[in-house]
Amino acid sequence: MNRILGSLIACFALVITLGTAAPTHASTPVWRDWNTGLKEAASAGRPVLVDVYTDWCTWCKRMDQDVYTRPEVREYLSQHFVMVKLNAEYSTPARYDGKQYTSRTLAERFRVNGYPTTIFLRADGNHIANVPGYVPADRFLLLLRYIGDGHMDRGVSYDDFVKQKTGN
Repeated sequence: MNRILGSLIACFALVITLGTAAPTHASTPVWRDWNTGLKEAASAGRPVLVDVYTDWCTWCKRMDQDVYTRPEVREYLSQHFVMVKLNAEYSTPARYDGKQYTSRTLAERFRVNGYPTTIFLRADGNHIANVPGYVPADRFLLLLRYIGDGHMDRGVSYDDFVKQKTGN
């Protein structure tokens, strides 16, 4: 009886240990601050995705939980973009276009007026587009591929790209 009980306890302990073990890959992407991200993008020649958020924004938290943690989104981002987080209410120093800003004034400079807003920049820092609001993961991945695979640079309209990829 003690032997059976001991085996059950050992089995239970193993299940608990395996159930709480860290995953083999991170569930969240690697984010950089503004200055570090823009320097990295310039040296790597990759576009920048800027997640503009606030601490109180529920939809920003949903983007973090539902979109940025999706394996296919995470993988695509890590291979094609440099990712930057920018809290629109902070006064963290940020340099852009030869001028000094804070995170707050930088968000204003890009005319962010709602959260979350995703800003896309070229590797050299030039502005591509702002995408306001929460975007579901499947649509977000289409947007990433549209920019990251160069369809936009080749003059393909986003609507035509979506039709081609989804048949809608």
